Amino acid sequence: MSNLAITGILEKMTGKDKDYRYMATSDLLNELSKDGFKADIELEVKLSHVVLQQLEDVSGDVSGLAVKCLVPLVKKIGEDRVLEMTNKLCDKLLNGKDQHRDIASIALKTIISEVSSQALAQRILVSVTPQLIKGVTGPGKSTEIKCESLDILCDVLHRFGNLMTKDHKELLSALLSQLNVNQASVRKKSVACIASLASSLSDDILAKATAEVVQLLKNKNTKSEITRTNIQMVGAFSRSVGYRFGPHLGETVPLLISYCTSASEADEELREYSLQALESFLLRCPRDISSYCHDILNLTLEYLSYDPNFTDSMDEDTDDESNVEEEEDESANEYTDDEDASWKVRRAAAKCLSAIIVSRPEMLSKMYLEACPKLIERFREREENVKMDVFNTFIELLRQTGNVTKGQADFDESSPRFLLRQEVTKIVRSINKQLREKSIKTKVGAFSVLKELVVVLPDCLANHVGSLVAGIEKALNDKSSTSNLKIEALIFTRLVLASHLPSVFHAHIKALSSPILSAVGERYYKVSAEALRVCGELVHVLRPTFENCAFDFKPYVNMIYKAILSRLANQDQDQEVKECAISCMSLVISTFGDNLQRELPACLPILVDRMGNEITRLTAVKAFAVIAKSPLRVDLSCVSEQVVSELTAFLRKANRALRQATLGTLNSLLIAYGDRISSPAYEVIVVELSTLISDNDLHMTALALELCCTLMSDRKSRESVGLTVRQKVLPQALILIRSSLLQGQALQALQRFFASLVHSANTSFDVLLDSLLSSAKPSPQSGGLSKQAIYSIAQCVAVLCLAAGDQKCASTVEMLKGILKDDGNTNSAKKHLALLCLGEIGRRKDLSVHALIETIIIESFQSPFEEIKSAASYALGNIAVGNLSKYLPFILDQIDNQQKKQYLLLHSLKEVIARQSSDKAGQNELQDSYIEKILALLFNHCESEEEGVRNVVAECLGKIALIEPRNLIPALKVRTNSPAAFTRATVVIAVKYSIVERPEKIDEILYPEISTFLMLIKDNDRLVRRAAVLALSTAAHNKPNLIKGLLPEMLPLLYDQTVIKQELIRTVDLGPFKYIVDDGIEIRKAAFECVDTLLDSCLDQVNPSSFIVPYLISGLSDHYDVKMPCHLILSKLADKCPAAVLAVLDSLVEPLERTIKHKPKLDAVKQEVDRNEDMIRSALRAIASLNRISGGDCSLKFKILINNITNSPALAEKYNSVRSE
Repeated sequence: MSNLAITGILEKMTGKDKDYRYMATSDLLNELSKDGFKADIELEVKLSHVVLQQLEDVSGDVSGLAVKCLVPLVKKIGEDRVLEMTNKLCDKLLNGKDQHRDIASIALKTIISEVSSQALAQRILVSVTPQLIKGVTGPGKSTEIKCESLDILCDVLHRFGNLMTKDHKELLSALLSQLNVNQASVRKKSVACIASLASSLSDDILAKATAEVVQLLKNKNTKSEITRTNIQMVGAFSRSVGYRFGPHLGETVPLLISYCTSASEADEELREYSLQALESFLLRCPRDISSYCHDILNLTLEYLSYDPNFTDSMDEDTDDESNVEEEEDESANEYTDDEDASWKVRRAAAKCLSAIIVSRPEMLSKMYLEACPKLIERFREREENVKMDVFNTFIELLRQTGNVTKGQADFDESSPRFLLRQEVTKIVRSINKQLREKSIKTKVGAFSVLKELVVVLPDCLANHVGSLVAGIEKALNDKSSTSNLKIEALIFTRLVLASHLPSVFHAHIKALSSPILSAVGERYYKVSAEALRVCGELVHVLRPTFENCAFDFKPYVNMIYKAILSRLANQDQDQEVKECAISCMSLVISTFGDNLQRELPACLPILVDRMGNEITRLTAVKAFAVIAKSPLRVDLSCVSEQVVSELTAFLRKANRALRQATLGTLNSLLIAYGDRISSPAYEVIVVELSTLISDNDLHMTALALELCCTLMSDRKSRESVGLTVRQKVLPQALILIRSSLLQGQALQALQRFFASLVHSANTSFDVLLDSLLSSAKPSPQSGGLSKQAIYSIAQCVAVLCLAAGDQKCASTVEMLKGILKDDGNTNSAKKHLALLCLGEIGRRKDLSVHALIETIIIESFQSPFEEIKSAASYALGNIAVGNLSKYLPFILDQIDNQQKKQYLLLHSLKEVIARQSSDKAGQNELQDSYIEKILALLFNHCESEEEGVRNVVAECLGKIALIEPRNLIPALKVRTNSPAAFTRATVVIAVKYSIVERPEKIDEILYPEISTFLMLIKDNDRLVRRAAVLALSTAAHNKPNLIKGLLPEMLPLLYDQTVIKQELIRTVDLGPFKYIVDDGIEIRKAAFECVDTLLDSCLDQVNPSSFIVPYLISGLSDHYDVKMPCHLILSKLADKCPAAVLAVLDSLVEPLERTIKHKPKLDAVKQEVDRNEDMIRSALRAIASLNRISGGDCSLKFKILINNITNSPALAEKYNSVRSE
């Protein structure tokens, strides 16, 4: 729009009619908001003048719009105009009329929030700050002016505090003086203002400010209200600056505890503020508060029940169910006193206790001994808001127990889980009383506690279900119950049904089923959906097994069926309810199908109909899978053809989840009802699934091949299906087998596919074998095959031979021997595959009938090609597994006599030991005759100069330790004192290999001895230290209970391995140039990875605060290989210990920022560029985790970092990408 038109708008804005002025101001706002708007200097002056004038308009609507105009205006006019407007507004605020002060304050805040240029911000600060300070400290200024000035100053400091360094002292002095004024509102806003300033203060000034406030606190003659303000100030300091406040805790914590205990009975606020400050210290300074935690815990437990005006005579340990009505009357006539503020103290104590629980996982066992009984007792709190906080604190205790003890057994009497289990009876008794209260909010909180309890201890309520049923019934049936209460009650019921034995509930089915089925019919969709989920669990409980069921479920079948059918048949309802009804009906049919024969013709077509609807399609497909897997063989004849036809069509759909579910469902249907499905349908399915076989989606491929095997196993259609499979699926399978990505389920499914195919009609074994062997040939397009692809082909050849029978297998072995014997054959790829095939066949079948096969294989050890030597070693080890008595002595004899081939022969031995130690029969076979000779041989090679040999020896020793722990652990222990560092490192790595996930007999023998091995972390040799770190990491991952007792001593030693050690850094002189080699990188990387593992398995033993500073911060600035695990640790800590991370967030910003801004050298190779990209993405993942922490916005540095990332297009794209992963 032209300047002339804008001028016209400005004229209308000054008209007499307020509607005209409003419309004109609205037009101006629209114009200013347009991207293309530009104004010359003259128009800028007019605009700024008119908008300022409109701020004083008598119509509130017009002045409100004028404030909105400031948002775009600040960005569209020159800095001089903005500065002029700011000064005028500041003058109006301080010297103008009272009625214009509020709008001037709002306008000024708006301008400050919209300033983005640092130069303009600097100019505004120079101009405005002195005026605002004058508004705060000037003589004769009213309370209103002071409050408005402080409000604006708070905004200014929050945004630009770091630009005002030279004014910090003056500002601080002015603001601290306001903490002693009489007006409470001024003191409160001064506290907020100082807190905003504190985050940008230097350590020296912060120390002086804190010292001044602490000094004021020490003065016991100060007025009570001033003391309260100073306590709030101390709390605000810690919230604002986090860990930087740590050095001042020594003075402040004892003072606050003293004030808490010595305050007069009437001074509840003083206690409340003291507890709030202590809560802040716990969350923001977790490292430095450690020594005071026990004192604070005792204080919070004392004040959790602080209620001087009320004597509670209720006996918590009695639970007389007959007194329900009497108790309800009591709760209605509870003591109330509007002037009683003691509830604030109890609430503050509960929150402070919650802070201890969240920030001190290492104190969890102590919490159960001291805090848990007190919290359970306080469930009877008379003030509802405080009761909610008590519930929330107890839920935090349960959650922390779940986090810290995940995957741990609860047989250790000092473990949090064991201690919690001892309290379950008291918890249930107390919660039952709360469920009889009239308050809905109380009942919701009680169910939340029970819900969390079942999540942490899934089977803990087996003896208490009967006492809880009444509470569930009442919550679902009571007319006064809200939807929220019903949902909480239903979620708890679902969790408890799913986590306990069905027999526990059989006595209560009658009482439970009626309210649950009523809830299915609720109008509110969330209640109805949750009730349907509960019904699904109820079905499992009613008929847990299909054999002789002790419980008579038949009376409930029709009730449940009808309730769900009414929801299933109804089209006009929420999608969540539709999906839950479909899932639940599938469970009902699969469990009670034999009792619903008449109803099925009416119900099954509805499920088929839901398959036709795009919204419910996926759920309906899964529903038919559930029905098909039922051992009842439910009669699906009325819909089977239609279902198979629909499912076959779904294999063409783009929706990946739908295709996966369809493959699974088709497989289940064909296994159960294949005899009722026509052969042409099979062929169509084969054609469709052939397109899904590819290494782009290995999970889908595995499902498709599984289905293909099921189709081929059906005798009636074997011939036609076999032909279609050979034409459509086999070519895809032969392409897939060449993939370097093929592994796991997909590889196993492919092996089963070839085994099934060889049995299908008109399929030639020789043609199939030739196809497999040919697929190993290098192609002109892609060159040679990867190592993984050749292993895949060898495994498929072995499975094919075994499936074809002994004769075919024998001829194939002879053919493979021929390839190896042919000296004229220079094709290394062919020999490589032949060796692997022999190994795979030999592992599965005894090949001793084939003369001299071991000699032929060992001749390949002399090949010039490394891959052939490796394959020969693998083959020799695997054929020994097939016949231990013949081939193992041969391998041992060769190790003794063939010095040059020792490394390869040891690899063969490792294959034998690894395969034999994985099952009991193999262990017994190996144990009988060979262990002593093998051990003597292995110990001889512990000191080998070659690292590869030592690693193989260690792995063999570790696997043998699983078989013969009583002999081997003492033998390994003796060698921890060996003068040879290589031997010490080897025995520690051997222990690492002996610590496997499954329970073994070695565990009880290793438990008392493991410290001997792990304490080699103090060894002088770095290789030995690294071996100890790796062993500790493996133990933490596989058997955390082995090392828990050692961690207090081990952790400082482990942390020490993360530090850069100058003695491990050396300079290599290459003549024209020098370069630095850091031999400590590997051990630092291993140490950080070990900490990462400990955070998963032993969180209750780790004090995150003492690790983050200085060790993690040092790691974040280390080498690329060290930074990567540090980023993972930081993400984990942000999730599990947010308080500890939040406390040091400022100091984490700098190393992360350096990482994301790092650029490789101009002449860097592609590998270096890719590594740098990976490192940046890794750092951004850590930053994204930090950004999810509640309270992270308190750190100005972190906010600036996030702004810098979002303002950089390249970084913003990567950041958004990692967030959506």
